[in-house]
Amino acid sequence: MLLVNTINTIGGGTHVTGFKTALTRVINDYAIKQMKSDIKLEGDDAREGITAILSIRIREPQFEGQTKTKLGNSEVKGFVDSVVTESLAQFFEENPSIAKAITNKVINAAKARSAAKKARDLVRRKGALSSGALPGKLADCSSKKLEKTELFIVEGESAGGSSKQARNKEFQAILPLRGKILNVEKANPHKIFENEEISILASALGTGIGEHFNFDKLRYGKIIIMCDADVDGSHIKTLLLTFFYRFAGKLIDSKRIFVAMPPLYKIRKGSQDYYVYTDDELKKLTNKLGGNLSVQRFKGLGEMNPQQLWDTTMNPKTRTLKLINIEDAVEADEIFSTLMGEAVEPRKQFILEHAKNANLDI
Repeated sequence: MLLVNTINTIGGGTHVTGFKTALTRVINDYAIKQMKSDIKLEGDDAREGITAILSIRIREPQFEGQTKTKLGNSEVKGFVDSVVTESLAQFFEENPSIAKAITNKVINAAKARSAAKKARDLVRRKGALSSGALPGKLADCSSKKLEKTELFIVEGESAGGSSKQARNKEFQAILPLRGKILNVEKANPHKIFENEEISILASALGTGIGEHFNFDKLRYGKIIIMCDADVDGSHIKTLLLTFFYRFAGKLIDSKRIFVAMPPLYKIRKGSQDYYVYTDDELKKLTNKLGGNLSVQRFKGLGEMNPQQLWDTTMNPKTRTLKLINIEDAVEADEIFSTLMGEAVEPRKQFILEHAKNANLDI
């Protein structure tokens, strides 16, 4: 006769294949069917603090390792699984108060395990955000002089490619972001730190974010948001401003955040090109220039060739940048609170007030 003692927290004894699986299955089924729990239980949750003694008669026991901590006979697994499942399920059915107490204990162990994992992941993510490692998609500049350097945060890979060709590599760095970053207005803190695009942005800045923000580690003198001049571009710009306001406010206070102003139209008359930034400018210039005009509407930065992008949006001598102040950031944050918050009435009122003036990008 072989006495087998399966203990998790105290240690010692011999582990039998099939016991943990059966134990977890029975408790998990009881938690789902009788207690309506939706928490996924694992083997270690069920075994925590539980001592079980199985009496097994076997002719030739085979142990794994010199310390004999696990019985290795494969034929034992099915038998143990069957006996434990049947007997424990019957015990739970006949003793509901004990079954609930055991199941509650296992559910609490699962919750503690999940919370501990999230805490560990959050610590690792915060460490990654404040580390010196640079993201692979960042096209860095060669200069290390803070006040001379610029980081362009660019919408999409297409615009990122054009920007990398257009830039001055000495002092201009390019960081293309894939799509829209997380809406930090409604996200839980651990979701923010887990978000890939935010992690990439924080690593490129060098400062970290939130309570780990360190202004002395800032890598660029100017952070320039460069998005398409359309609805999606405005949305991404608002998301980024909300992020900076919430998690890196000192960059706004210190006048480091800018928004690039790409043109909406290119007008050609003869061999001369003109760039305009609003519909009103387009109307005034076309009236001034008269006929025989060619008008091109830029739907996105990716439609510009590198030379056009440099001349209109990136060249410090010819471009137009909008400095973001705290009022701009607060306005962006308030808009997001209105449009993305829990309250329905402010969102409805905003739509009613602005519907007639909406500029639809169709």
